[in-house]
Amino acid sequence: MKAFIDQDGCIGCGLCADTCPSVFQMGDAGVAEVYVDEVPEGDVSAAEEARDSCPVSVISLED
Repeated sequence: MKAFIDQDGCIGCGLCADTCPSVFQMGDAGVAEVYVDEVPEGDVSAAEEARDSCPVSVISLED
């Protein structure tokens, strides 16, 4: 599974990085970034929670 963030719509709240720090981090520009090529198997549910909790719905997950 791969994670993607529409950085143009990201408001930089940091919720995804707090929810799933193994996949998301806050970048130098103040918006979230995905920093792994594949979501680790043990972190899929946390990545889904981050996606579902994003207040601006800019996170997508694809198999």
